[in-house]
Amino acid sequence: MKLKKEELVNKVGLKIREIRKMKGLSIEKLANEAEIESKQLRRIELGQINTSLYQIYNLTHTLDVPMQDVFIL
Repeated sequence: MKLKKEELVNKVGLKIREIRKMKGLSIEKLANEAEIESKQLRRIELGQINTSLYQIYNLTHTLDVPMQDVFIL
């Protein structure tokens, strides 16, 4: 089944949030470590913005998880 763009953006954002919480990190802490604004990270997690692949790579690298983990839907 093919996902619509909005569904994919939302699911990836939720997965990033889930991993962040599992690691015990606040939005502010992860954003600081990934060198992005916390407001931007919040919008990514809420599925409000379609972020770049590089930003997803950066976040997963900072979270110390394989990039594909956020695409396991």
